[in-house]
Amino acid sequence: MTNTIDVLAPVEQEGTEAIVKSWYKKVGDAVAEGDPLIELETDKVAVEVPAPASGIVSEILIVADGEVKPGGLLGRLRLEESRAALATLKEAPAQSTPVRDAPAIDSNAHEHRLSPAVRRLLREHNLEPSLIIGTGKGGRLTRGDVQEFLKTDDGAGATVMTPAHPLPRAEEAIIQTVGPGRQIPHDSMRRRIAEHMSQSVQTAPHVTAVFEADFSAIIAHRNTHKEEYLKKGAKLTFMAYIITACVEAMKVAPNVNSRWHDKYLEVFDDINIGVGVALGDKGLIVPVVHQAQSRSHFDIAYELHSLTEKARQGALAPGDVRGGTFSISNHGASGSLVASPIIINQPQSAILGVGKLEKRTVVRTVDGADTIQIRPMAFISLTIDHRVLDGAQTNAWLTQFVEVIENWPQA
Repeated sequence: MTNTIDVLAPVEQEGTEAIVKSWYKKVGDAVAEGDPLIELETDKVAVEVPAPASGIVSEILIVADGEVKPGGLLGRLRLEESRAALATLKEAPAQSTPVRDAPAIDSNAHEHRLSPAVRRLLREHNLEPSLIIGTGKGGRLTRGDVQEFLKTDDGAGATVMTPAHPLPRAEEAIIQTVGPGRQIPHDSMRRRIAEHMSQSVQTAPHVTAVFEADFSAIIAHRNTHKEEYLKKGAKLTFMAYIITACVEAMKVAPNVNSRWHDKYLEVFDDINIGVGVALGDKGLIVPVVHQAQSRSHFDIAYELHSLTEKARQGALAPGDVRGGTFSISNHGASGSLVASPIIINQPQSAILGVGKLEKRTVVRTVDGADTIQIRPMAFISLTIDHRVLDGAQTNAWLTQFVEVIENWPQA
């Protein structure tokens, strides 16, 4: 019977590969079952790989910055070790030092094991981790601890981090001055996004169709119901209407919700819609509203609000970004009228683009006569994989989408 156990990358990981950001233990260190052992990062989310059993790290096969596929072998643990070593590990506060990153130490020299989400939240609020009491296993600082601290009076006037206690940040770029400009090394997330975008363009012939939609009916309904939704915990945004309209449009052109394979087209029953959320210089992440076809308009608004908040807090779980069958790019939120082509989120077959909503003059027929009116309008685009879809399907989908938006019932 073997005395070692393999440490594997999650098989449900979204994407083809992930980057090993750091190991929290080195060869020879003891680790307890379930404790964070490795930090991985994909182009979508950072995750921690827990120890599959208690033991001693015997092999590290993929080091920091190395790539690993879903289910790939990261290292091994040795199970038959002295009981004293594991007993000491269980009795003492859990200590986990990334091989690559220096740990954050408080005034009592207590070592905090900080997850990617906790590090990001501390950076955003410029907090010193030693000021916050950890409630996790072994006194580990959790994201919830930081959020609760921010709600208190102490959090409002908290001492910020000083150079004497720097927060570890593996992804922070080292900027080198070169002549009149600067060189900013790409972090692993930016590299993964670049690879994903390049692969999509090389794989699929992109074609874009553009329609225009009048948002008057949507605005009227939202003004009437947004307070009602908010009381129930859902922020009613235009994106909730857009997702609902996408579901209806899939009924007239279901192949939009599909995946290309060399020998067949896989058309999905579930409509899992990803919505891009900007992360500043880091790029964007695409949380997914799963099974949108089975959700009410309120449920979609509620789920969308929850996912957006988690994305901005760096708290998305792998399942939140996995399994998308169609995506939406709300590029108009930053002022863009039209973007073409919007790169398809492979291996999906299409992506919707929503431009800036602005008042424009349009011609409307009233009682048989043409009139000039001012309406809230936005350009709507559908970029398709031309291997999967043709112009007729694309235009049928967009026609139905616009029909739903412009004739939204007011009840």
